[in-house]
Amino acid sequence: MDQASLPKRSTVRQQSYKHKKRKKRKKGFGWFLSRFVWTVLIAGALGAGWLFLTPSGNEYRFLMADTLITTQHRHWAKYIIGQAELDRRVAEYNQRFESMGEEKDTHQIHLPAPEPASSESPEAAVHKKPLVEIEEISGKGYHGYVMTVNDPTKIRLGVPHARGKGEKVSSMVKRTGAVAGVNAGGFADPNWKGNGFKPIGIVISQGKLYYNGLGNSKSTQVVGIDKNGKMVAGHYSLKELNDMGIKEAVTFQPRIIVNGKGLIRNAKEGWGIAPRTAMGQRADGAILFVVIDGRQPTYSIGANLYDVQQIMLKRGAVIAANLDGGSSTVLVKDNEIVNRPSSEYGERYLPTAFLVFEHPEEANIPNIWAGLNPKDIDPGKK
Repeated sequence: MDQASLPKRSTVRQQSYKHKKRKKRKKGFGWFLSRFVWTVLIAGALGAGWLFLTPSGNEYRFLMADTLITTQHRHWAKYIIGQAELDRRVAEYNQRFESMGEEKDTHQIHLPAPEPASSESPEAAVHKKPLVEIEEISGKGYHGYVMTVNDPTKIRLGVPHARGKGEKVSSMVKRTGAVAGVNAGGFADPNWKGNGFKPIGIVISQGKLYYNGLGNSKSTQVVGIDKNGKMVAGHYSLKELNDMGIKEAVTFQPRIIVNGKGLIRNAKEGWGIAPRTAMGQRADGAILFVVIDGRQPTYSIGANLYDVQQIMLKRGAVIAANLDGGSSTVLVKDNEIVNRPSSEYGERYLPTAFLVFEHPEEANIPNIWAGLNPKDIDPGKK
């Protein structure tokens, strides 16, 4: 055979190398895809086993469910714990929250005696506490603020300025000339698209009942302040609230601290992770507003009510209660939004806000619900 007709050894090696390379590439992709699929399946099986078959997994599963319950996607929780367990858990929370508002509150406040303006020395003026102080706070998974109002008698409940729609807290602050403001009570919110004009329960402003949505109920859980600046939270009838001289109040729950002790025993009872707003009071009368951002993974996921309770206790609160949270959570100071509201649309339109004034007696807050029947208010009409 003619040696010239045979392929060169280098050519054979090159062709063999290319063939093996193509085969290796083909085999390599299939191997990778197969390994990926099996990895996903095994990880999924292990994850499901951990979630449903281990104590820590079950705890995490119920935490996820509780967190969903606080959002507009509450129904998704049934895919994690089942519809029957979801219904049972919601009923259990409602029952527990009701019971947390029953203990008689006996706390007393001791407001510092006001100094006569004429006798106030320059040195005393320098050391006088500001009306409002804001502290930035953070913890495991959350970031937020504590606003201290050193004179509780400077707080009024703000309401919208026009019928048919709620108002942003920043707008209430600017319109009324308030120093600061925080979202207050809840409202009827069909499909999380409510107009913010129909409060849940009652609204009391300047000692007058502005709104009564209790229907046949004779009592409700309230959060508010009496005529002397003492915070009130818990379960009360309208007659009791009137006899107590309640000046500003909204319906919301649960009360989380009473007579200096926390009512939530641990994080497991903290009702999931969410943006939070809460109100408390120290023995010296100062009001504490805790505002926690949430639903923003790279910034703040949120907090449970046990976290909020511990923040309050650490700062000396002798009484505290939850306010509307979630996407309603907002803190405004000097016409600027301090926190980061979780709603993709920014601030929500709300029916009520606790506002702080240098001169609350000058605040003009008319009753926007006067003459309206709660049954006739459409909470979803834009």
